Amino acid sequence: MSPSTVPDIIVGRLPLYLRELSKMAEEGKEITSSQELGKRLGISSAQIRKDLSQFGEFGKQGTGYNITFLVMQLRIILKVEDVWDVVLVGAGDLGHAVVNYGGFTDRGFRLGLVYDDDPSKIGQMIGSYIVQDVHSSVDDIRARNIRIAMLAVPTADAQTVTDRLVEAGIRAILCYAPTSISVPEGVKVEYIDPVLHLQHMTYYLP
Repeated sequence: MSPSTVPDIIVGRLPLYLRELSKMAEEGKEITSSQELGKRLGISSAQIRKDLSQFGEFGKQGTGYNITFLVMQLRIILKVEDVWDVVLVGAGDLGHAVVNYGGFTDRGFRLGLVYDDDPSKIGQMIGSYIVQDVHSSVDDIRARNIRIAMLAVPTADAQTVTDRLVEAGIRAILCYAPTSISVPEGVKVEYIDPVLHLQHMTYYLP
């Protein structure tokens, strides 16, 4: 099925399925069912079956899903069977946390370049990465044909940096800044703002 015809809400659940199935594989499990997967994720088995059916038939009635096979298929669907290089802009506290996070490579991503515009940070090391001047990012990113970026900059800088990333050929941005950024058609943006999630949860508190 064409990516444009699959509802985005379904695409958003696929990484959850992939993460849990990968965990099952690490536990030594070989077969699972939509009921078991749904119980572990808090999603109905009917919804899981409906979501997966958008992309083909992966299980057999009465037998369930082969976990290794389904993991492989989901990685192909999500295009993470290979490793994507990622640019990080922002070398502050959040940037340090991102660099030190060890869970990217085995899930399809690899940090390639780190940028900042603070002269006191440029040239410094974060982990094994040298912080580079963001003003040189367009040529660097184009040369390496990197298409994904993570944005960990102050709100006031988010749009300017975004414009530079788009000019460099970035087509997917994970934005940690607590703001909305404008991008042209064809560029995908996801936001991570902890306050939004906290406010979502407080609605349900007594």
